[in-house]
Amino acid sequence: MPLWIAATIFAAFMQNMRFALQRQLKVTTLSTGGATWARFAFSVPLVGLALLGYLAMSGQDMPRIGTGYWPYVIIGGISQMTATACVVALFARRNFYVGITLKKSEVLLTALIGLLVLGEAVSGPVLIAIGVGFAGVLVLSDPPKEIGLPWTARVFNAASGYGLASGLLFGVSAVFYRGAILSLEGGDAPLRAALALLTATFIQTALLGLWLAIREPGQITAVIASWRISSLTGLTSMLGSMGWFIAFALQTAAYVKALGQIELLFTFAFSAFWLREKTSRNEVIGIALIIASLALILWAGLRN
Repeated sequence: MPLWIAATIFAAFMQNMRFALQRQLKVTTLSTGGATWARFAFSVPLVGLALLGYLAMSGQDMPRIGTGYWPYVIIGGISQMTATACVVALFARRNFYVGITLKKSEVLLTALIGLLVLGEAVSGPVLIAIGVGFAGVLVLSDPPKEIGLPWTARVFNAASGYGLASGLLFGVSAVFYRGAILSLEGGDAPLRAALALLTATFIQTALLGLWLAIREPGQITAVIASWRISSLTGLTSMLGSMGWFIAFALQTAAYVKALGQIELLFTFAFSAFWLREKTSRNEVIGIALIIASLALILWAGLRN
């Protein structure tokens, strides 16, 4: 099995666990910003230790930072941080499974962003898949009907906005992270991935921590007080992000994100058997359309 496939499947599994933990933080003790910051703050030291440990074991030198690295990693980090906040806010509006599925518009958008930013072209079948996936997102974003509420208000709602915004921003972060990793010179894929991840996570922790200190006094203290869950959030975040970054170092972002749709299966199992949440007919149709579109993207990617 190619390393990028194994890394992607592992990353998707860990990401599902991390979102479940963040959901718990959001609905119990923390604000959207606090639950988002918990992910980054507790993962920074873990990423740093992983980087130092891998350097010592592999005997490699630290990769050299090439042209374009800092713009790529800063834009990628800010996009990922904002996207994570959108997903956390979404948990309060729709059930866990549908929230994650709406976020999956990131795969449909990553192919387009990758073409525009890195020149990594997509094929005709991928463009067809984008249309199918968009239809699925529209179906998913239509909540249960309410008397007197027009169709436009049911489709273009806050839940839909959070889901699509997170998808766009996660797509931006994936492409820009790949650009950052490719701009590093020297070292193997895991080492370059670890350095880019450490840089991005440190930037995210500092920026969001400053925001919380100014705009939400007390949230940083609350995050520290919830260390039992927050530390697990940081651990799963570090493991999942390392998987994504290694995959981005080896394969185009669009195909990595396409394979990452296996997360939907993990999420469905968690939602059905742990949270015992129910899914409506519209949600099933929307999910089926999105899965079909992403399967087509993956098929096209594996042919190349």
